[in-house]
Amino acid sequence: MFCHITANWRGKPLESREVVVSLVGATTTTKGLRIQAALDAGQYPTGVKVSDAEMPSLQIKRSTFHGDWNYTILPHRHPRPTRRAHA
Repeated sequence: MFCHITANWRGKPLESREVVVSLVGATTTTKGLRIQAALDAGQYPTGVKVSDAEMPSLQIKRSTFHGDWNYTILPHRHPRPTRRAHA
């Protein structure tokens, strides 16, 4: 879709994140595909290190295409309390 997004920009100055989100979100194709875009204003600190010991506990979902580059890190699952059967 990037080629369609780039064509939609048509050299407009990308002066703010809001402008970028607006231009990306206004992109469509002649086949009817539409792009949804939203600004994520969350705070994400840089420089967070994950130790070798922590790596196995990460839930990493790797893409079938270049999984070393394309992956999603899923949130930790908290174990559900087990229900006891009433005796």
